[in-house]
Amino acid sequence: MPQPRACILSVSGHTLTDGEKSLLARANPWGMILMGRSCANPAQVKALISDVQDITGRETLFFIDQEGGRVRRLRPPEWPNFPAPYTYLPLYRSDAELGREAVWLHHRLMAAELEPMGMRADCAPVVDLQHAGHHEIVGDRALGDTATEVAILASAALEGLADGGVSGVIKHMPGHGRAEVDSHETMPVVRASRAEVEQDIAPFRALRQATMGMTAHLAYAALDDEHTPATHSKKIIAEIIRGEIGFDGLLMTDDLGMKALGGSLASRATRALASGCDVILHCSGLDAWGKVLRDPDMVLREMNEIVDACPELSGDALRRAQAADASVKPPKPFDKTGGRERLNELLARGTPGTV
Repeated sequence: MPQPRACILSVSGHTLTDGEKSLLARANPWGMILMGRSCANPAQVKALISDVQDITGRETLFFIDQEGGRVRRLRPPEWPNFPAPYTYLPLYRSDAELGREAVWLHHRLMAAELEPMGMRADCAPVVDLQHAGHHEIVGDRALGDTATEVAILASAALEGLADGGVSGVIKHMPGHGRAEVDSHETMPVVRASRAEVEQDIAPFRALRQATMGMTAHLAYAALDDEHTPATHSKKIIAEIIRGEIGFDGLLMTDDLGMKALGGSLASRATRALASGCDVILHCSGLDAWGKVLRDPDMVLREMNEIVDACPELSGDALRRAQAADASVKPPKPFDKTGGRERLNELLARGTPGTV
């Protein structure tokens, strides 16, 4: 039986088009990711996931970007209003145990929304450091300003997701916090020294046992003197991500549609796989002018281009993908109402807000 293709794809709306059904039957992508355009309410999301899995004939792993704050595809009134991850830092600094509990609850409650719909993977947590004076693309998505803070709180985030039956993805390796421009628009070049970049690498090293990770579309002068973005850098992937960090989980690209990477979608995918990424992530999120892509025909064209550039999983990439599938366990018992009340109590001790 053929193996799934080395890609994670999206769809254009609340239900599958005929073209998307045909593509999914032909391509059998390893994973799928849902954008906000595909999420109306829990019943609809559950039905969409079920429809895809009927076509692929397996429990295809479904991802979503659900961090809290600015990055959340599931929003009120259908879903809770989770705050930005950085919200919990003041509480952690005043009481480390309570801060860690709050981050665990935040992610356990998110998992309680995701898992019943069949959503078993979340592109979170952000393991990048927040660096004052740099672009806000990371900003309050970060869990802290130091490697120790981020490593401890990101570990709690991964545990919260896993306890809820959802696998997390650490991002963006080897560190996105020093970007001076938005990688959705152009390629950032990090000109920090090797010693400074080491601060950004450190929390990823602490979380190297994570099942899945995501690359950054950033170039690092101190790591690759050809200024090749990490997603396309054999040197960074082999020597830093696989070597120095010691990460042996499934490595996916950040969204291949971002403008930081030049060339056609097919060439971006081919180069990322050749450089050491295991799986291509493509959200069909933006068109060439940065506008949100909702035209089903345009989404389908992009999906076809990605599929044709991605081979079936094999070798280490297949091993890692199988390990990622196997890492998703049934959720542990959890009092959702009590958990929300406790998180709101903890939020009141730091930055006011409710979930």
